[in-house]
Amino acid sequence: MSDVRRRLIGWTLLLGSLTVAAMIGAPLVGTTRINLARAFDSSLPYADNVDAQIFFIARLPRVLAAALVGASLAAAGVVFQALLRNPLATPFTLGVSAGAALGAVLAISLKLQLTLWGVSAVTGASLAGSLGAVAIVYALAQARHRGFSTNVLLLAGVTLNSFFSALILFVQYVADPAETIQTLRWLMGDLGVAGYGPILAALPLTVVAFVAFAWLPRAMNLLSLGADAAASRGVNVVRTQQVAFFSASLVTGAAVSLGGPIGFIGIIVPHLVRLMVGADHRIVLLAAALLGAVFLIVCDVLARLVMAPVELPVGIITAIIGGPFFLWLLVRQR
Repeated sequence: MSDVRRRLIGWTLLLGSLTVAAMIGAPLVGTTRINLARAFDSSLPYADNVDAQIFFIARLPRVLAAALVGASLAAAGVVFQALLRNPLATPFTLGVSAGAALGAVLAISLKLQLTLWGVSAVTGASLAGSLGAVAIVYALAQARHRGFSTNVLLLAGVTLNSFFSALILFVQYVADPAETIQTLRWLMGDLGVAGYGPILAALPLTVVAFVAFAWLPRAMNLLSLGADAAASRGVNVVRTQQVAFFSASLVTGAAVSLGGPIGFIGIIVPHLVRLMVGADHRIVLLAAALLGAVFLIVCDVLARLVMAPVELPVGIITAIIGGPFFLWLLVRQR
């Protein structure tokens, strides 16, 4: 067995075990204690089983959403940093998050109440906004450069991000105060999903993106040496860049539509994982996804407990933890 495969199996077992433990333990934590055996007791009528209702309706969807969003944003951060060859790149760099946020803010401000297959109008509008942003950024990059230029892609994404952010501020300014407060809370990041519908809506795009991620690690290792060096080793550079861009953008859009623009995960977790396992993307990508899931589950538990019974937006917790930690990483690397 090669050294890389041995390390991959070891880190997968370790971080996978932590992820499973977090997903099992997190639904049991809260201001109201529940009995796990009673929650799974099928002999009790569900209408009378308060433990089952709390576990399956109030807490389990949050934990699943946190795991999905955390894994998605962390993995997307790894891919974007490799694609742009920039350690400061995040899943929100290319305007996908701003497009999703604009869609959600418009849905909230227009008071859209349509629900389809358990998916709210806000979730649907957010997902549509993110896909629209992906299409616009890619079209701008293609119009400016024949082929695929990551520099042009970055400029187009940052510009569109600023433009969408300005539109969001305008919509908030003209909206009613009640809608403004609701949009502000959504923009802080919130995992209070209503049931399993939003999770199932985000799952297909997430699965497609992670299938693409499984094809990328070797090519990303070579791209880190430069496009010319990767091409000389048989990598189809343009196709790899396109797959990386679209897959990371799709999974970011799905994650933001589910939990809002939760910051710092896509930059903190990849750097932490590289300190732990090295720079080989064959290990980094999977390890980042697992650690991202654990990190956001823990942050969501803290968000529910710090000011209980009031629940903080989870984005506040990730920023409070992530900001100082990233500064520490910078000082340590220096």
